[in-house]
Amino acid sequence: MTKPQNVSVDNKRTVDFAVAIGGAAGQGIATPGNILARIFARRGLHLNAYNAYQSLIRGGHTFLTIRASDAPVLNMGDALDVMVALNQDTMDRHLGIMPVGSSVIYDEAKITPNDTPDGVQLCPLPIKELVGRNKLAANTVAVAVVLNMLGIELDDLADALERIFSRKGAEVVESNREIAERGYEYAAANFDAFTFAAPRLSKGLAVVTGNEAAGMGALAAGVKFYAAYPMSPSTGVLMYIAQHARKLGVMVRQVEDEIGVMNMVVGAAHAGCRAMTATSGGGFALMTEAVGMSGMLETPVVCIDVQRAGPATGVPTKTEQGDLWQILGAGQGDYPKFVVAPRSQADIFNTIPELFNLTDCYQCPGLMLTDLLISEGTATVDPDELDWQPNINRGEMIFPNGDVNANDNPYGGYNDDAYLRYENTESGISPRAVPGVPGHIHVAASDEHDEDGTLISDEFTNPHKRRMMVEKRARKMETSIDAVEPPQLIGVSDAVATLVGFGSTWGVNVEAIEKLESVDEIIVNQLHIKWIVPFHVDVVTSILESSNKIIIVENNYSGQFARYLRSETGIKADAFIRKYDGEPFMPHHIVDGVKAILGGETELYVPTHEIMV
Repeated sequence: MTKPQNVSVDNKRTVDFAVAIGGAAGQGIATPGNILARIFARRGLHLNAYNAYQSLIRGGHTFLTIRASDAPVLNMGDALDVMVALNQDTMDRHLGIMPVGSSVIYDEAKITPNDTPDGVQLCPLPIKELVGRNKLAANTVAVAVVLNMLGIELDDLADALERIFSRKGAEVVESNREIAERGYEYAAANFDAFTFAAPRLSKGLAVVTGNEAAGMGALAAGVKFYAAYPMSPSTGVLMYIAQHARKLGVMVRQVEDEIGVMNMVVGAAHAGCRAMTATSGGGFALMTEAVGMSGMLETPVVCIDVQRAGPATGVPTKTEQGDLWQILGAGQGDYPKFVVAPRSQADIFNTIPELFNLTDCYQCPGLMLTDLLISEGTATVDPDELDWQPNINRGEMIFPNGDVNANDNPYGGYNDDAYLRYENTESGISPRAVPGVPGHIHVAASDEHDEDGTLISDEFTNPHKRRMMVEKRARKMETSIDAVEPPQLIGVSDAVATLVGFGSTWGVNVEAIEKLESVDEIIVNQLHIKWIVPFHVDVVTSILESSNKIIIVENNYSGQFARYLRSETGIKADAFIRKYDGEPFMPHHIVDGVKAILGGETELYVPTHEIMV
């Protein structure tokens, strides 16, 4: 049996607070949110931010939650401490869920609170009086009030205003600074601050979204070609890479559709450069034939599927984990591929270079599953964790003029007129020549082929050759299980239940386990699966056979991971916690589900809708 990893899930937070800003799309919610996030991060506070929004450019409801702490925070949490309501709709939707001790900030001339819960401090602001002629500075006032209540010095906001408005001139900067001072002083004179002050820790942190982390990981991995069709929630990857492409020598193409995207990515990879794309479920559906072609050509490509609610166009701005079986079945027929689901923004950054090395070494596609929650969500990362250059391993690859990659390449001098691109080697991995290498001519096509690339259908349909090539490609993956890290049991081995999940459920499960132990004295551990293909059958089976009760947590209706686990191991989970309303899990959803399941109330727990999001 695999020895469990005794990792404490208690982050020992001394300060833990959440601020929400709500309003209509177009009211400028992103700017105050970014200001607060960067102020918190520069003070060394960890944060996790999630923006719930509708797919409307103007008028749709938007609700941004920023949670910060002096210890790592892995999700947006369960409750709010401060809400900034920029319109009446936000007040009507969310006032009722504000807890005792929280505060609500709003423009007293435009917004009226109704049915205020007991213990909630209302903080009406005379916005017109505070902003004067600068009607666009209402959000500056709100940020200043929040900082005052959190005990954060106004200098931090002044620095942020300088960075944001410097391009508009000194007059605009000074106007916003004066307005911020008035708001800060008004809060000090009229509202109760919190009993704690947000600390300033020794080291500032970097703030990244999952899409930015994916872009950074791709550039660190040496990507030189990126193609995409903009599809939320994956568009941020395209935007990040395009922003840095010219400086780093990366070719970026926005293509007419996802069919063209994947064919261009396969073509660029066939030419020898590292190539990548990102899309969402509907876009990936169009890519699958070309993904299969990369498997037939044994050409490495990387594709990220940022999952959103489906099917079809579904709910473009809401999160889900509903694409697992689509990814597993991508492209008809049998061919090897890697499938990985990172657990956080930092994990996305670290995993992409690893995935590229694997796809190069095994000459097959690599598919990454993320979702809106972590790809559009924001988190802090220690800057030192981003300041590293991964090792680049291009595998058994032959370049023109005898050039080889950074690794010792036994095929560097190989120059035979009878070059076998798809040589039936013992490992199944064949030396891959970049087009243009003298003496290494071969046919590359989506049809089945012989070892030298001759199409079997052009010769005659030879069943022995077809069988040889299928087995040859499959043989490549026999050693792949040793190339990726196996999952580990987090927590004590004699827990009453084991939470099992993949991807973004990791963070919420960690905190739920912490709360179950500290509040309810219920000991639960977690087995989180990152590498889905190849799947560590023996390790997972050994761990779960010793578990008292297996509870699978996933963001879809049909239990896609539960079915996959059973297909690979024969293990049927004892119970399930599923959510499929477009919004992510919150810690109390898992806590309530575990308690209901352990109490024998249900085998399938589906959390109720939360007004908070």
